[in-house]
Amino acid sequence: MYFVKKLTYLFTFTLYMFCSLSCSFKQSQVLFENKNSGLIVENNATDIITHRIQPQDLIQIRNLQDRSFIVNDPISEEPETVNNKEGQSFLVEADSTVVLPMLGRVKIAGLTRLEAANRLETLYSKELKKPIIDLKIVNLKVTLLGEINKQGIYKLERDYTSLVEIIGAAGGFTEKADSRNIKVIRGDLKAPQVIELDLSDIRTLSDSRIMLQNNDIIYIAQNKKAVRNEKVQSLSVILQPVILLLNTALIIYTLTR
Repeated sequence: MYFVKKLTYLFTFTLYMFCSLSCSFKQSQVLFENKNSGLIVENNATDIITHRIQPQDLIQIRNLQDRSFIVNDPISEEPETVNNKEGQSFLVEADSTVVLPMLGRVKIAGLTRLEAANRLETLYSKELKKPIIDLKIVNLKVTLLGEINKQGIYKLERDYTSLVEIIGAAGGFTEKADSRNIKVIRGDLKAPQVIELDLSDIRTLSDSRIMLQNNDIIYIAQNKKAVRNEKVQSLSVILQPVILLLNTALIIYTLTR
């Protein structure tokens, strides 16, 4: 009888300690510390890869010299062409070409955004008076997962968007995030490149890999304290029915004495 009571007290005390540890969890984020006193390495701009237009990209075109943009046609019924206040959007076909008003088919796949804009400006200058062509690639995006306040898909609206900007747009890290353990999964999903970044080190800001590319998947892992806290909570869930069963058995044993 004494042994059973002692065992019960031991289980109860253990559960209490686990619950206390789990409730006491609090994490403060550590960002952009200068861990070494040495100079920060300057970013090599040649390492930053500029997106080149590919088939199935959706491009948006407008002529800044004309408020009616390129043409004054009403909304096209064609699925690949959409008119709106930002300009017209056109789908790059599988043959690397895009069908444009007045120009017909123009091959632009393989060009950067700026190269394509310059090429279209040259072609449209034969049809329009001093056109200034603005071109955007509107389907570029990244996926943000893990310990971030707003998980989801975010558009890359500029040529160069950094990881820090996307994290800021998503509301920042959660309390469970590990700023030292951020993975960027890049490239072909059959053989992806996994890039590990540490935002607790300010030198990471000069790493060219922090500039995002189309279809990047960004994952923010949990910190060690959060992982440990979840393990404690899982263990407490397992121990609770055990202690309940032990207490029930003790009550039955006491009543039958």
